[in-house]
Amino acid sequence: MSAEIQEKCGVVGVFGVHDDAARVAYNSLFALQHRGQEGTGIGTADGDRIMVYKGPGLITHVYTDDTLGALPGFSAIGHNRYGTSGIRGGHHLQPVYREGGNIALAHNGNLPVTDRLENFLKENGVEVSGSNDSEMMADAIEHFVQQGATLEDAIHDAYPLFTGAFSFVVMTKDKVAAVRDPKGIRPLSIGALNGGYIFASESCALSTVQARYIRDVLPGEMVVADERGLTSHRLVDGQQKLDIFEFVYFARPDSILLGKRVSEVRRNFGRALAAQEPVDADIVVPVPDSAIYTAEGYAEISRTPVSQGLVKNRYIHRTFIRPDQRLREGDVALKLIPIPEVVAGKRVVLIDDSIVRGTTMKRIVEILRTAGAIEVHVMVCSPPVRFPDFYGIDTPRQDQLIASQMSIDDIRTFMNADTLHYLPYESMVKATGLPETVFSTSCFTGIYPIDIGRRQEEIVYEK
Repeated sequence: MSAEIQEKCGVVGVFGVHDDAARVAYNSLFALQHRGQEGTGIGTADGDRIMVYKGPGLITHVYTDDTLGALPGFSAIGHNRYGTSGIRGGHHLQPVYREGGNIALAHNGNLPVTDRLENFLKENGVEVSGSNDSEMMADAIEHFVQQGATLEDAIHDAYPLFTGAFSFVVMTKDKVAAVRDPKGIRPLSIGALNGGYIFASESCALSTVQARYIRDVLPGEMVVADERGLTSHRLVDGQQKLDIFEFVYFARPDSILLGKRVSEVRRNFGRALAAQEPVDADIVVPVPDSAIYTAEGYAEISRTPVSQGLVKNRYIHRTFIRPDQRLREGDVALKLIPIPEVVAGKRVVLIDDSIVRGTTMKRIVEILRTAGAIEVHVMVCSPPVRFPDFYGIDTPRQDQLIASQMSIDDIRTFMNADTLHYLPYESMVKATGLPETVFSTSCFTGIYPIDIGRRQEEIVYEK
């Protein structure tokens, strides 16, 4: 990807796996590392108490055998964080847990409208200054539990206070609940594991721990795992609006979303690009990793060989972590290394998943030309990103989105590409094999299926 969109978070919930819940959560979070690299945390429960350990960095740096061994219990929740809305730092790592409290919560998503939630908490004596939306959600549920409600009833009563996109898991001392927003914008899967259960942001986490996929948590549904097994509670009548960016970029290629394997959908993106926008070229080069399968699909139809002309340095943090544009661009050169023997003297089709600011793609084109490519044709497997996202992806402001400020030809000139082609919106949707009605496509259309409140004032539409 252009590496200019900040990722969502990843969550897991585990129940009923004897005393190994922390290690199951760890392995699941490892499979979800791509959804968040800023920090991680695991909370466990053994029937008598809740224990939480969290820290900044990749999960392999945060946890040790000793730290996992200090988290006994038959249930666990876990979280990989990538901060949104400009909120970063250890203070905001999850799971959210107040010492001596009754619940721990891990949340993936964002609430663009929090007025009602904040007012509720203030009216009930809860200080919200400096709190993020995840903390406020946890505080609201905790409030009802302290009033004597069961976890199920507490979530039911707090749910109307949450306006936004969210998938979250909540743990008490003796149960784990998984909840999705009424539109199901953020994914959440259910699996069976050794007599217990697991919830995870993507199905790839289930297969990693050899869990059997059961189904997805439905939009507007709460699923509870406890000693009785699984129970489903319909909170509202939901309508599926999965963020289509899961297929374009975020989800791991081996995950299944809405019954579709992500890798195959991405191949379809490439096939559609090749059918609609063929160019004469010698090789197809994907921007690793999300564009690899798209490049395979393009090569299949165009009969142009795929070559790994860019090598990804996996030990470099994602470029969008860097707060300064100059530093971000410097990271691109460290992160993506060209192979001159592959690209020199070649007409290159460069495949990427999206273009956001455009500065990263400009740098990649420059890298390829410096390595000897004589032509660079940029193919993008999604339409122009013209609108920001307010549902858990920390996209730049609209005035920083290059497609909202320039024509396609001007973008091509800016990037110094020979040609630039985007996959049309209708073709992107068709390639998924699913109807348009099941998706949130706000980054491309400016249509927001859940109220974004005052953030709507930031949006400028073409006249």
